[in-house]
Amino acid sequence: MTDTSTSKPTASTASVKNALVRYRVLAWVTGLWLLLLVVELILKYGFDVDALDFVPIVHGWVYFVYLIMAVDLAIKVRWPAGKIVWTALAGTIPFLSFVIEHQRTREVKAQFGI
Repeated sequence: MTDTSTSKPTASTASVKNALVRYRVLAWVTGLWLLLLVVELILKYGFDVDALDFVPIVHGWVYFVYLIMAVDLAIKVRWPAGKIVWTALAGTIPFLSFVIEHQRTREVKAQFGI
């Protein structure tokens, strides 16, 4: 059985760095929209205010782009499937995208010396 965590990456350091920047930006944007979604749900179901009806749709699309960026980075650095799934799910739990983004950034920077 091959250990994928020590597998040779499929991309150059420059392309990994670019993918990491894209992933980090989308992780933060997704996390912020998710927090706004929580506010929207509290307003809607707690106070019967429909002022932020657009937030779920925007968060959904932002999350979709986040998934693409996370998978792009995962392919370049050869993450195992479990790490990819956990990283993908981070965009659905408030504040977790910020925590996972920090962890993944540290790991990738250490692995590639970025």
